[in-house]
Amino acid sequence: MVNDGKRLHSLGAMFVGVFAMVAINLTGCATADARDTSMPSVVELQRVVDEAHAKFKDLKDGKNADYIPILATVPSELFGVVIVTKDGRIYEAGDTDYMFAIESTSKPFNAALVMKEQGAQAIKDKIGVEPTGLPFNSKLALEIYDARSVNPLVNAGAIAQVSMVQADNEDERWQKVQQNLSAFAGEDLPLMDEVYQSEYKTSWSNRAIANLLYNYERLYAEPEESMRVYTKMCSVGVTTKQLGVMGATLANGGVNPLTGKRLLPEEDVPELLAIMLTAGFYDESGEWSFSAGLPAKTGVGGGIVAVVPGEMAIAAFSPRLNEAGNSVRALNAINYISDELNLSIFDGR
Repeated sequence: MVNDGKRLHSLGAMFVGVFAMVAINLTGCATADARDTSMPSVVELQRVVDEAHAKFKDLKDGKNADYIPILATVPSELFGVVIVTKDGRIYEAGDTDYMFAIESTSKPFNAALVMKEQGAQAIKDKIGVEPTGLPFNSKLALEIYDARSVNPLVNAGAIAQVSMVQADNEDERWQKVQQNLSAFAGEDLPLMDEVYQSEYKTSWSNRAIANLLYNYERLYAEPEESMRVYTKMCSVGVTTKQLGVMGATLANGGVNPLTGKRLLPEEDVPELLAIMLTAGFYDESGEWSFSAGLPAKTGVGGGIVAVVPGEMAIAAFSPRLNEAGNSVRALNAINYISDELNLSIFDGR
């Protein structure tokens, strides 16, 4: 099994390199300018947002996450869809101002903070960039891969990246994490304390992951501190519009389109997008790349954000999840918009 893991590592490295090259091409100035000439019109963007919302608002598949008790109480019919362009224009339909728990959609943005502080190579060296092919909360992945944590977008790697945030104490670490997420959104994002308490009291699986990582010297702060800050990060409140702005910051080469603040060096954006493409949908990432062809990140709170490099972000929210933990309505809506506008990064338009 360990040999299989090493072989998967090699293949994964090759694929990540290919996806990084694609992302580099799409975020380069000349290519971005060429794509700008074919940017959909204002009417088209609002049309596809309205159509996506209308088409999937009555979809009843899936159910709320219930292993975090408070998430089971979120009204399951909520549904919002947003496009935010790289220059900050917003097109929306549905419940786009409802605040929900950001959960794992926070992970790429905290990875961006670590990249900004230490460079993208630090993520590769201290965590890894390989998709695990296993559920997001897998402990088996820690055992079958020699590197233990192998991706910053699954729970193990995300707890590790929180531990990498440069801080002298737990309060400073949390403040930097929260301030960074708020900077990506262009607005202050609050801690939803009720969500945090619900998650922290039931975090036995993540606590086991943190302790295993510490045992294998792949955690870079005290385990319980890392786990608490990670849980708070996942309990930050965000709206669909704010999540769209966060994604649009990556589409805009790391600069928030509303505030003009640079949050990630432009040269590190392709690497982050590559990780999102290969692991943003967990063990459905291959299917997502095949269908929508966009770097994206999902969360069990019901949010999904997808990035069209050099153009826009698409965000959607609805609490009903499929078995992989991805929002059914949100993934269908984003996939529909990608198809309608030919947004896949593999289309070569």
